[in-house]
Amino acid sequence: MGYFDLSTSYHIKCDNISGCWIHKNGTPENIHQDIRTSLLKVSKPVFIIDREGMPAVSCEGEAYIGKDIPSGTKQFPLHAYAPPLSPEDLGNDEFKKRHGLRYAYIAGAMANGISSAEMVETAGKMGMICFFGAAGLPLNEVEKAIDRLQQCMGSQPFGFNLIHSPNEPELEAAVVQLYLDKHIRLVSAAAYMMLTLPIVYYRVKGIHRDNNGNIVCPNKIIAKVSRVEVARKFFSPPPEKILSQLVDRRKITHKEAELAALVPMADDLTAEADSGGHTDNRSAISLLPVMLALRDDMVEKHNFQTPMCVGLGGGIATPQSTAAAFSMGADYVLTGSVNQACIEAGTSNTVRKMLAEADQADVVMAPAADMFEMGVKVQVLKRGTMFPIRAAKLYELYQTYNHYEDIPQKERINLETHFFKCSFNDEWEQTKKYFMDIDSAQVTRAENDAKHKMALVFRSYLGQSSNWAKQGDPSRQVDYQIWCGPAIGAFNEWTRGTFLERPENRETVAVAMNLLMGASYLTRVNWLKNQGVSLPPDLVKFTPMELKEIKQILGNKD
Repeated sequence: MGYFDLSTSYHIKCDNISGCWIHKNGTPENIHQDIRTSLLKVSKPVFIIDREGMPAVSCEGEAYIGKDIPSGTKQFPLHAYAPPLSPEDLGNDEFKKRHGLRYAYIAGAMANGISSAEMVETAGKMGMICFFGAAGLPLNEVEKAIDRLQQCMGSQPFGFNLIHSPNEPELEAAVVQLYLDKHIRLVSAAAYMMLTLPIVYYRVKGIHRDNNGNIVCPNKIIAKVSRVEVARKFFSPPPEKILSQLVDRRKITHKEAELAALVPMADDLTAEADSGGHTDNRSAISLLPVMLALRDDMVEKHNFQTPMCVGLGGGIATPQSTAAAFSMGADYVLTGSVNQACIEAGTSNTVRKMLAEADQADVVMAPAADMFEMGVKVQVLKRGTMFPIRAAKLYELYQTYNHYEDIPQKERINLETHFFKCSFNDEWEQTKKYFMDIDSAQVTRAENDAKHKMALVFRSYLGQSSNWAKQGDPSRQVDYQIWCGPAIGAFNEWTRGTFLERPENRETVAVAMNLLMGASYLTRVNWLKNQGVSLPPDLVKFTPMELKEIKQILGNKD
């Protein structure tokens, strides 16, 4: 047993001898070398060596375990060894190759363009992937984003969001047609409870065999799912019934339908744990193993030629959670809430400041605008806003009454004074105008169904609340709807007292690289700990580093 002095108060304790170490110069590096510096050199190995009864550390040399040791060279007993683990080494190589990535990292889609074109660009240029948050935007804005990204991204990876719209099926179909017309080859499918005709159409359109006989799907899908029954649908071939409908409507050919039966609906699937926005608040530590096991079962059942990859999202906000995800077998990680607080996010500085002040418990579930009548909820920030309370009140009134006029007068006055800030009829006229542009069938139905009319007006408040937040409308701050999971609190706690504490310093790539670099560092720390090396508390933490410093360590010039 030996002790390695790091300072006057810290020591490393080493209990095991597992082999020997040899260096061409014959001696290990300085006994007082900072082991943190060695661990941060993630592209190099770390050797903990016994040097005359005192542990020493080196990033050079060779370790030998067993009998095949070169003779004639001075040998030192080896306490422990941590191999190189660069951020580029984390995750599944097939996943990175499939999407042209350097890092197994996704910046997830956030609706209303909060995952902005700027965020997509900066992530893609770093070898990550970000999905533009197309949900909730008019088609013309989505098209503008497509044109911009196709012009500037070249071969760099990027994708667009495709959200399930059960109350607006025509809108979902129009978005899919736009993606097909514009040759958008990768989408993030979110909030799906069942497979729809538009998403199956997107997946199978253009499917063919290459010159080697391999099936090629031009359009790739990364599904974001929290329920096993939904994951099973994405891990399976497209439903035969929907394929038949597409053939009957001459959307696809008989040959495309035949080939579609041999591939899964999704190329990859993100196990979505306790996240912001649409979520079932699942526990990541139990959800991921279930999804991995299901994937393996479905690959064996259907004999797919290329296995789907499974990643983890929801709660990825610290080096510890990032390292844990990869250690549990995640092929990639996906972040969300932490990106909304970044400077590239398509939201207001007020929202960024509110997010930077949030704690882990400052989130709550509230009725969703897009699936209001179904009782679906989304996770939002509750600190600094009355939106969750007001949204819950609207849903309570919707459940209780069939006509707006049936609501007690006192309640109606409160709604028109504090929620709508106008009469119900005036609010309906604005709502009617909105739905005439995106889905006129909703207006037709509302004019014959008073309860549906009430629902559309209530949904209008819910929908506008996210736009007020995005625009930073000071007169509506109390009504801000900010999609957010508890991850933001963990992120704020980790970054407290560092440069990332301030919203103006939170860049998407800086956040991502700190999470990945931290995961590499902590994984190597754990490898040493598991070999009997006891490290002081300060060494088992990773403090955020400036992006330029990380790039310098990794040797990145871009």
